[in-house]
Amino acid sequence: MASIAPVTGRWHPRLIEAAMAMNDNRLDVAERLLKPHLSEDPHDVFAIRMLAELAARIGRWKDSENLLLRAIELAPSWTAAKANLALVLGRMGRPAEALELLDDIFAEEPDFVGHWNLKAATLGRLGDFEEAIELYENVLARTPDQPRVWLSYGHMLKTVGRLDDGVAAYRRAIALKPELGEAWWSLANLKTVKFGEEDIAAMIAARGAGDLSDEDRFHLDFALGKAMHDLGRADQAFDHYREGNARRLKTQPYDARLLGQTVSRCIDKFTALAFVERSGGCPAPDPIFIVGMPRAGSTLIEQILASHSKIEGTSELNDIPALARKAGTYPKGALDLGADERRDYGEEYLKRTSVQRRTDRPLFIDKLPNNWLFVPLIQLILPNARIIDARRHPLACCLSNFRQHFARGQPFTYDLGDVGHYYADYVRLMAHVDAVLPGRVHRVIYEHMVDDTESEVRALLEHLELDFEPACLEFHKTERAVRTASSEQVRQPIYRDSTDEWRAYEANLGPLVEALGPVLDAYPQAPRDLIDTPAK
Repeated sequence: MASIAPVTGRWHPRLIEAAMAMNDNRLDVAERLLKPHLSEDPHDVFAIRMLAELAARIGRWKDSENLLLRAIELAPSWTAAKANLALVLGRMGRPAEALELLDDIFAEEPDFVGHWNLKAATLGRLGDFEEAIELYENVLARTPDQPRVWLSYGHMLKTVGRLDDGVAAYRRAIALKPELGEAWWSLANLKTVKFGEEDIAAMIAARGAGDLSDEDRFHLDFALGKAMHDLGRADQAFDHYREGNARRLKTQPYDARLLGQTVSRCIDKFTALAFVERSGGCPAPDPIFIVGMPRAGSTLIEQILASHSKIEGTSELNDIPALARKAGTYPKGALDLGADERRDYGEEYLKRTSVQRRTDRPLFIDKLPNNWLFVPLIQLILPNARIIDARRHPLACCLSNFRQHFARGQPFTYDLGDVGHYYADYVRLMAHVDAVLPGRVHRVIYEHMVDDTESEVRALLEHLELDFEPACLEFHKTERAVRTASSEQVRQPIYRDSTDEWRAYEANLGPLVEALGPVLDAYPQAPRDLIDTPAK
């Protein structure tokens, strides 16, 4: 969020202590200070905004939104709080609302560079990449010594495929601030960049700085992990990944039991009869959902399909999770929707996602992997949408998640046991969907796609009731924006280099193997008795 400053008056000593705790990433301490203070003084907008930032840091976006709305209600002219709200709306998958709010912000503070940067990021979320790049270039022309703006500019260049320019932007950010861990990780995350010994020495030196923030440190650990991996030093790489993940887990705790309980409730409630009794929904066939685990090949499938003349690729859209939250506690809220509501929810999804459309192609892709949990909801509100399950070998997929630093939204990846339980729960629910809605989901096994690409692509298009087009086999030539960690990999012909990378780390994967249980031995099938397995 933007830098914190009070609207009026003086800093309360308790807030000074809370701000120091937040700077040290001791969020639990800050929360213990802020909540009693707000009980005593519920109109302290500065404290409200601080609590909103705290909520945003741990991913409680709706809480953050409500707190910021309250702060703006109490202080209508407070532009900084409005900017925070625009940022939160963007992170919640509501960039169109954020852009409307930014119009008011610019009217009040037209020359503040931070607002231009925020608008560029918001445009990027809306898919207006060229306009976003132009904004970043205007900002950097006025203030060229801002490493974080160079970093954001690099992200946008990478997204549109300007790889060399993106690398140069990341390198410029590092030159301005060598300890900026996110810039080093952004280079590593390109997958196609190999670090030299000079880079490794610079990262080790930066990591050793005494005043380094936790955020910079874990980014450097992930980048060093990638560097050691490329050099074949698996044990050193794993040590860095383990340390980086442990730091992430401190600020984004995760309880695997909660997901397991939700999946068990879904299996109990979403019966075949429940779907028969709830027919209808919005009949539009436009969306193609690609679901599954992150790092399972969903971006590859999207790039293949987006090479077809009738399919538009968009990105990982947050609209289905948002609609699930709107309906109430999942799965009960989804099941309680009436026939008119189910149709309205489907129509609302199409309206919300329309801001991401850039062509007149009849079909479009939503490739948010985590939508696997909401496949039953998709069936209720969009019964004619197509669903593709991207699945990859459990050890390869889960280790890839552990090695991948996700900016937000995937806290289950920070511990090998957690990611293993997540994978098992995903397989458990999808096995149930296969049982109660046979043929509804088309599954793509990553290793099969690598071994016999043409056969798998033909089967995929047949499921979508589309004619085969040769361009789908030359997907790496398709020019389009790609926003995920696999952006550079899908701009190359298909290769199998990464399918067995997990073997170099096999000695470290005990907790993962234990968490996966029978799912590992049964792959690529699901264990026959998995649906009846209680949540752990």
